Amino acid sequence: MNWDDLRIFLAIARMGSVSGAGRHLDVQHSTVSRRLKQLEQDLGVRLLERKRSGYELTPAGEDLKVIALRMEREMLLIDGTLQGQDRQLAGSLRVTAVNIMASSFLAPIFSRFSKAYPEIKLQVLVSNSDVSLVGREADAAIRVTNAPSETLIGKKIARIASTVYGGRRYLAALRKKSAPPAWIGMTCCDFHRQWTKKLAGGESYPISVDDPNVTQQMLKQGAGLAILPCYLADPDPELERYADPVPEMDTELWFLLHRDLKRTERLRVFRDFVAQEIAEVRDLLEGSRY
Repeated sequence: MNWDDLRIFLAIARMGSVSGAGRHLDVQHSTVSRRLKQLEQDLGVRLLERKRSGYELTPAGEDLKVIALRMEREMLLIDGTLQGQDRQLAGSLRVTAVNIMASSFLAPIFSRFSKAYPEIKLQVLVSNSDVSLVGREADAAIRVTNAPSETLIGKKIARIASTVYGGRRYLAALRKKSAPPAWIGMTCCDFHRQWTKKLAGGESYPISVDDPNVTQQMLKQGAGLAILPCYLADPDPELERYADPVPEMDTELWFLLHRDLKRTERLRVFRDFVAQEIAEVRDLLEGSRY
């Protein structure tokens, strides 16, 4: 049994499609399809059935998935144990962060770290969904959360303030009339969705957006009001606060990693570097630079 074939099988089972598994593993669609067929031929059973919604596991596939997941845990344990003893400031380092942070204050921090430690090959995985640290899809994560997973270890490195913003021209016009403001529905995460519903007094909006960067551009076009983190909106000269930040809307910024990697030197150095750099922009993150 080839572990790589089982890894491909697990990726298809998780992603629900051959193309999704190919993107997840960064291999060609044709390779994934060929390896799946070869695995089924070797085992003499059908593992997946093609449905309109994607691939579904057969009973034999369900049995193999249980075994493959157990093997995956053992492989990750071996990998994590060996890498956790790595004391070299060299090698690859995969870090994940959401787009809104990676494209703003984190990008220059990553660039400066790469220049300071050229032997560490930094790979930044930008994703608005949680990239699995337990499954070792990434080595570390910089995440906004008030409840980090108990399966991970980490360090809280900042507090992030948010409030309601609008375009300067829109707010000037709004102050001259008595009509209620328009709101942009934020659907990027539960935090924005729930607070928008609470402040706007409903769930029906003329327009809804699932990306804060796009929302920022729409605010500048006078589309209405929306909640944005202060670090994104305060530096924008075309935006203005509609209200002051309130502590209840604060979130926490965490640096997280898998427990097996806590002794990895390049991760420790990267964590300390990021924490020090973020300390330099703490007032921006906490909304006190306005």
